[in-house]
Amino acid sequence: QVQLVESGGGLVQPGGSLRLSCARSGSIFSINAMGWYRQAPGKERELVAVISSGGTTNYADSVKGRFTISRGNAKNLVYLQMNSLKPEDTAVYYCNVAVVGGSFWGQGTQVTVSD
Repeated sequence: QVQLVESGGGLVQPGGSLRLSCARSGSIFSINAMGWYRQAPGKERELVAVISSGGTTNYADSVKGRFTISRGNAKNLVYLQMNSLKPEDTAVYYCNVAVVGGSFWGQGTQVTVSD
């Protein structure tokens, strides 16, 4: 059974940085893309960043120039480096792995940007 577990969230001051990781258990085959999504209270889940199997990356306009998505290794599949964090980045961040025929989601990690 595949499980994704996010880590690296927490409380950080505006302007600070965090690095999120997405670890897997179980085997995953035919990965098409890996991404990070977030959901703030009262808002819909939104795409933050995605990296394709070929390495192409795409970012939400709100995080361009501040966040970087990168592929990891067989255990930690994907990372999200978040710099120059703003209060509006506060949300639960979810890892997503898209495979042929479906996708897997983690349980989320809370990121809070506040003084």
